[in-house]
Amino acid sequence: MSNEAGGGAAPKRTQVVVVGGGPAGLLLALLLHRAGIDCVVLERRSRDYVLSRIRAGVLEQGTTDLLRTAGVGGRMDREGLVHEGIDIAWRGETLHIDLRELSGGKTVTVYGQTEVTHDLYDALDTAGVPVVHEAADVLPQEVAGTAPFVTFRTEAEGEKRIDCDFVAGCDGFHGVCRTVIPASTIKTFERVYPFGWLGVLVRQPPIQEELVYAHSNRGFALCSLRNPQLSRYYVQCSLDESVEDWPETRFFDELAARLPQRIAANLKRGPAIEKSIAPLRSFVAEPMRHGRLFLAGDAAHIVPPTGAKGLNLAVSDVFYLSRALVAHYLDHDDGHLDRYSADALARVWKAERFSWWFTSMIHRFEDDGGFGQRIQEAEFDFLASSRAAQTALAENYVGLPF
Repeated sequence: MSNEAGGGAAPKRTQVVVVGGGPAGLLLALLLHRAGIDCVVLERRSRDYVLSRIRAGVLEQGTTDLLRTAGVGGRMDREGLVHEGIDIAWRGETLHIDLRELSGGKTVTVYGQTEVTHDLYDALDTAGVPVVHEAADVLPQEVAGTAPFVTFRTEAEGEKRIDCDFVAGCDGFHGVCRTVIPASTIKTFERVYPFGWLGVLVRQPPIQEELVYAHSNRGFALCSLRNPQLSRYYVQCSLDESVEDWPETRFFDELAARLPQRIAANLKRGPAIEKSIAPLRSFVAEPMRHGRLFLAGDAAHIVPPTGAKGLNLAVSDVFYLSRALVAHYLDHDDGHLDRYSADALARVWKAERFSWWFTSMIHRFEDDGGFGQRIQEAEFDFLASSRAAQTALAENYVGLPF
């Protein structure tokens, strides 16, 4: 497959270089193009690799709204599954959280990140926006000055350089963009959790229509889905374990043991299409701007997946950054650019708090002992008895407003 999709070879100069071809970078590029702003996307992996990654699939209301604004919501609206609630299982019982009622009419949509990426690629191809794949050794330079540029290398064309006005670092937690910010000007905050999630994708109908988050004395479990015939299941596991330690029989036996019996009875087993273990961490880097370099998505922050906030936080960053760049070019107003980091981080930290809270309440923490277990029980009892607490959960789960 060609390294360049849609727009041919990268130009020598553009207005914005977007580093990272995941959904955050692709959406930002599309929004900028729709506003008449020139941009180029640099992605170190092939398109096939990007489209093979299995990632989150729960989209907040604000995310779906922004995808529609960008003109890529058609297939999502046809094929995505709107969810009006979630279930929380605890001690064999189930608490239903009515998202629509408690949040004033908002919902979430189950639509896989891979499908979002497909839709964005199709739109960028049609628009002719350059997306350079397999771009190696990408390096933003002179970002603290007034004339930044990005160097990279491709197998076909060798060393390349693009001069630009701004660089958008959408290249993930392990990307290069955050590393070019001097350590003296950036501060990081991190919490690493003492367990991981073992995820299994199986071509079977979901266990039920709504997502199930389950706490048990054996650990956490989550029953999710990608479509009516594709289910995604997770169990909390030790970081010392590998996927080879979890054959399908052991996985499904353990999953069923962590669920209420009436729900477990609906579980349909099958061979794993994909199986992986993901560690959990909370991470924030601030500020999210250094000169003419702006960080967005996982390049600036990571959340545990419990609250389904990773992709959605990246989209909210893109909302703030695209608004700021459009105001700069179209209105000659840099107010939003100057406030980008503060605006984005205000929402980031609220999502970090919610993800930490939900993770802390519903997982098993071996080292917390009896006191920690009693605190978890009191937390759930309060949630079950308080409409105000359920409303707070629902408002955060469907997504706080941009």
